[in-house]
Amino acid sequence: MGQFTGKTVLITGASYGLGEGFAEGFAKEGADLVLTARSKDMLEAVAARCRALGSKVTVAPGDVAIEEDVIRVVKTAIAEHGKIDALINNAGVSDLRGIAPEQYDMQTWNWILSIDLNGAFMYMREVGRHMLERQSGNIVNICSIMGSGANEMNIIAYTAAKGALRNLTQQLGCEWADRGVRVNAVSPGFIITEMVRPALEGMGMDKWIASRTPMRRIGELHEIVGPVMFLASDAASYITGHDLLVDGGTNASNGTYQIPPIHHEWNKDTAPKVGAGYPGVQPRPDWYQVMEMGIPGLHYPLPEA
Repeated sequence: MGQFTGKTVLITGASYGLGEGFAEGFAKEGADLVLTARSKDMLEAVAARCRALGSKVTVAPGDVAIEEDVIRVVKTAIAEHGKIDALINNAGVSDLRGIAPEQYDMQTWNWILSIDLNGAFMYMREVGRHMLERQSGNIVNICSIMGSGANEMNIIAYTAAKGALRNLTQQLGCEWADRGVRVNAVSPGFIITEMVRPALEGMGMDKWIASRTPMRRIGELHEIVGPVMFLASDAASYITGHDLLVDGGTNASNGTYQIPPIHHEWNKDTAPKVGAGYPGVQPRPDWYQVMEMGIPGLHYPLPEA
């Protein structure tokens, strides 16, 4: 028996990437699943792999930005499984065109917030009502280190949405704490999936990110799945309103970590020892080059999972 045997987990944005990883991770631990995203075909492919692991899976296509869809998916989940024990709020989009804030259009702003913030709230509200009635449940929101501080990447709507979701996590974590419902978040750094690995490694994005990360590498999918499952489990029963950073130390370094630190040049006797061929700071690849390569999950507009 797995740690989630007898539990039902609803995962948004479950059709690929992180959502797909979460689905398979919970299935391996015995959970029954409700998977939602816009693409029914992609959801069915993920569901087939989870069913092969022994999970009962309900596929419920829907758009997180449409309130009627959210209500329908939650009702379907309860009707099919009797209860929802955990909600993984994963669906999200971004805009990688690098638009300066003073040039940002309201159509793009509203589109991103409708999914990354409003959609996440609607799922918390609808699932939360059910959990509060049962006086039991766990919600894990997928935020981002971009919501924990400023950056120079010109993704202002995304950072605003993720920052708001982080604060919403803390607020609901407190408001529902004495009613049996825990609300937490995980804020990933850059996590590479098999879908995007070849293209990112081919153009050097992985090296640029690694050069600005204290652990000197990009995170792997299983390294975000584990923390999410931990917060959704009974092992985290006294944790609520918390945002768990899974970023290889990037946030702790205040985004200033460089390889090698400049003081290594004038203080060679006492500087930390590094191996031969230690990589220097990598130039940032051109986002437009990334998009032109048609990398799944990184082109504009970024598809909703």
